[in-house]
Amino acid sequence: MRFRTDSTWNRTGATGSVVLAGSPLRVFRLSATGANLCVSIESGDDVESSTLTERLLDAGAIHPQPGISEASWGRHDVTVITPQLGGFARSDRDITVDDGSMPPVNGAMVRLDENRGPGAARNAGRAHASTPLLAFVDADVTVPNEDWLIRLLPHFNDPQVGLVAPRVLGNSTTSLDLGTEPARIRAGSRVSYVPAAAIVIRASAFDDVGGFDERLRFGEDVDLVWRLDQAGWRCRYDPTASVYHAPRPNWSGRLRQQVGYGSSAAPLAQRHPGLLSPLRLNRWTTAAGVAIGTGHPVAAGALAIANTATVARNLPDVPVTDVVRLTATSYLLSARQVASTVRRLWWPIAMVACVFSRQARWIAVASIAADPRATPTDIAYGWGVWREMLRRREWGPAMPVICSWPPSNRCRTVTTSGPR
Repeated sequence: MRFRTDSTWNRTGATGSVVLAGSPLRVFRLSATGANLCVSIESGDDVESSTLTERLLDAGAIHPQPGISEASWGRHDVTVITPQLGGFARSDRDITVDDGSMPPVNGAMVRLDENRGPGAARNAGRAHASTPLLAFVDADVTVPNEDWLIRLLPHFNDPQVGLVAPRVLGNSTTSLDLGTEPARIRAGSRVSYVPAAAIVIRASAFDDVGGFDERLRFGEDVDLVWRLDQAGWRCRYDPTASVYHAPRPNWSGRLRQQVGYGSSAAPLAQRHPGLLSPLRLNRWTTAAGVAIGTGHPVAAGALAIANTATVARNLPDVPVTDVVRLTATSYLLSARQVASTVRRLWWPIAMVACVFSRQARWIAVASIAADPRATPTDIAYGWGVWREMLRRREWGPAMPVICSWPPSNRCRTVTTSGPR
């Protein structure tokens, strides 16, 4: 198997025996054998599965690159299922489920008597499928050919892989495009969910977790991925395969859609406590951010220097230049997180703060300037979040998580004597 190192990958130390990588970032201390294995991974060589590769995979530090020719699966092993409202069933879909349309979908194999939501429609389609793999593809998703599917199938050679998702392209404001970097899908990581607009899932994994939660009209895809991960299945995002999602035809439709997405946050937080935090910062960046926000930039600089010294002391085998770069990157990413959270979720609080604080006004302006095109849809999403939080009295989606760095439970010392 060949692997691709994550964009966070940094192998350092006097003998290359320390790796900083993954999402969230982790520290791996390697034996001489482990360091040699990492050299082979970086060179793109075939390597056998080992304790080290499994830990790197689980951390999102490396990503598998199986070749299409290596696939043990073919198109005949997959049933493509599409939930649909109105129109005509598409010829490139194996099972079209009419989710209570009036008039009915012409050519649908399965029809529900009433509209029960996308989760229920997909579950109904699964009941009529007998293949070992299922592909759920929404009706507004265009797949130019079956290449996207063929590219994803080799991942299922790994019996632990339960779900693989392609990149979902759209217009410049789409929230479904998760970027060009492959990832292990897991709450709290760089790719914490994937949309069910297009996914391929192992039928046994789907049945293992009970399919989609039909009580959720929005967020049912996030819930499914998190339950798969909690059940021990690996979920992967592979952007080398892509499909196209047609955006809503007008702004009002897009904004209503974002409000709906936001309304899923509170019920998801109730089902998965602690996983839906909008912001994860360490104590140092939090303190520095508070200092800047209250008009004390010198104090913020002093905190950053002290933070760098603390990390250097905790990672004595990492060169100081790498520690400085690591700390600077941490502060930059934290600033982006804060800007996104202010714009997307905390904007009601920011509006009130702007009345009383000049610093708050600067923070609000900077947050909008960081991504002005996304601001309208972000505000609509936040409206949906707050509306449902207030109704359910569930505040988890708005609460940040503050942790230390490097946390001891994220440090890894790998002393494998060789692949096994």
